[in-house]
Amino acid sequence: MATSYSVDPGDPDASYLSFWREKHLCTLTTLRPDGTPHVVPVAVTYDPVARLARVVANKSSAKVRHVLAAGDGGALVAACQVDGRRWATLEGRAVVRTERERVAEAERRYAERYGRTPRPNPSRVVIEIALTRAMGRG
Repeated sequence: MATSYSVDPGDPDASYLSFWREKHLCTLTTLRPDGTPHVVPVAVTYDPVARLARVVANKSSAKVRHVLAAGDGGALVAACQVDGRRWATLEGRAVVRTERERVAEAERRYAERYGRTPRPNPSRVVIEIALTRAMGRG
């Protein structure tokens, strides 16, 4: 039986990184202003070198509003993916980036992981999660 484990988000083992390179739908958990969790399906890319996870989003989405409401320090969030008994979670502090080069990098990584380029969207932003914790079960 596989075991659950903690991972250094900047130095994951090969199987953990491989799992994050497979095409899986993920969830992103943000907190509403009243403190209750908001969980939505998203596509996530993982960049251990930069210690970042990225989620492309529309700037008017609830998840973006929740991150922005947390202020300049960012919002505590978790991104998770599951495949049968395998699962992996990335946790950290999220901020919303609107800079064209950051959005383009997130789109490039999305296309690499998910096998398709996101359709053009002038309202697109990227939620960047500075990773502080990673865990999973392989």
